[in-house]
Amino acid sequence: MKPQNHKDIPQTLMIDADDTLWENNIYFEQAIAGFIGFLNHREYSREQVREVLNEVERETIGQHGYGLHSFRQALVATFERLSLEPLTPHLHETIASFSRLISEHPLELMEKVEETLSDLTARHQLILLTKGSIAEQSAKIEQSGLKQYFIAQEIVAEKDAPTYSALCEKYLLQAQTTWMVGNSPKSDINPALEAGLNAVFIPHTQTWVLEHEELAGPGKSQKLLVLTKFAHLKDHF
Repeated sequence: MKPQNHKDIPQTLMIDADDTLWENNIYFEQAIAGFIGFLNHREYSREQVREVLNEVERETIGQHGYGLHSFRQALVATFERLSLEPLTPHLHETIASFSRLISEHPLELMEKVEETLSDLTARHQLILLTKGSIAEQSAKIEQSGLKQYFIAQEIVAEKDAPTYSALCEKYLLQAQTTWMVGNSPKSDINPALEAGLNAVFIPHTQTWVLEHEELAGPGKSQKLLVLTKFAHLKDHF
């Protein structure tokens, strides 16, 4: 079947950042592996420690939002929950160092991201949409060198259906020509479809476990594309 083509009619593409435009979660996974090895729990397996950390992360996100500060709090809280040792200043500093490894890592764009954005922006309206800490995400956007391809950058506390609806109202977007592009079923695809938009799902092998969710189906008047690479957007838009 010939790929559906939307090149002739201008579209609005809201594009996720972390793990869509650039690598992100692989660095968190490396930090988590280092933390679990450091903890070296005598009774819990690595998988069981990770389950505890996942639960603690859900709690800290509710208190502190997304970002490195929340992640650092989750590591400390997990240590306190599982370790028989008291949390000394030295141990606290060691645990904090795992999150610093993430912030110090150079930004790594996905394959052919810049040339794809350059191609798309000639025909369509692009909005960068990411969630998390405003300071952290703003810094990544600056480092990426991609701002020129977007008419706007939105950093939100959460990506849910009301957020997508509010953005459509803010930018006067029509649902039938608006798409959310991202790797997370929970934050990018399902809530965008719930808000009546179209979506492009680009899976990432290392999508954060808390972003996992069964992919929803599009409504009667909606479209859902599943692509293997960001560069493939040029074949459809």
